[in-house]
Amino acid sequence: MNSQTPEMMEEEFEELSNEDIRVEDKRRFTDDGERVEVKINGKSKEPVDPPKSPEVVKLENELSEITIRCRAAEDKLIEVQKRFEEERQNLESETAEMRARMKKSLEQQADQSRFSFLLSLLPVLDNLNLAIQAAKQDASLENLMVGVEGTARSFEQALVSVGVEQVKSVGEKFDPTIHEAVDIVDTGEENSGIISAEYSRGYTFNEKLLRPARVQVGSGK
Repeated sequence: MNSQTPEMMEEEFEELSNEDIRVEDKRRFTDDGERVEVKINGKSKEPVDPPKSPEVVKLENELSEITIRCRAAEDKLIEVQKRFEEERQNLESETAEMRARMKKSLEQQADQSRFSFLLSLLPVLDNLNLAIQAAKQDASLENLMVGVEGTARSFEQALVSVGVEQVKSVGEKFDPTIHEAVDIVDTGEENSGIISAEYSRGYTFNEKLLRPARVQVGSGK
């Protein structure tokens, strides 16, 4: 049983409070995660991290290697993207230049085609002028017919030179894709469906129908 009186206990407490109290603070981090000094016997000492296990060291090394590889791959990707953009711009420039060259070439071809066709029409005009002069000197119907026929032949030759061909009609079987039946005439059973007359000629250009021939078709009824 404690025999100390309250007065004696109070005196011991005062003696203890007058002595230096040594504090050993083993904390290395505050509650907020900040690193602090370690005090041992009242003296400051740098904190010492515990040694890392081989597994931790291995994982850290692998993580560092992966990080380096990722950065290298990212740099490579940026370089590839840059080259792609340069090639795309070059291709767009080349494509625009190619379109311009093709357009110019087509325009030149069209101009050349028109030039050749107009050149082929000049003999037609020459023959027509000759026919007019001949008719003035000799107004006979025979001379006039010769001049007109010569003009028509030269005009047909001009059309042929640019790819225009005449559709065959008289004596041919009626074909609704290239012929247009204007009327029908009784010609007997043996000439049924055969073209017996032509009212206007039909023409094709590069195997494409320009105008159907307007014809008369025989009927067996």
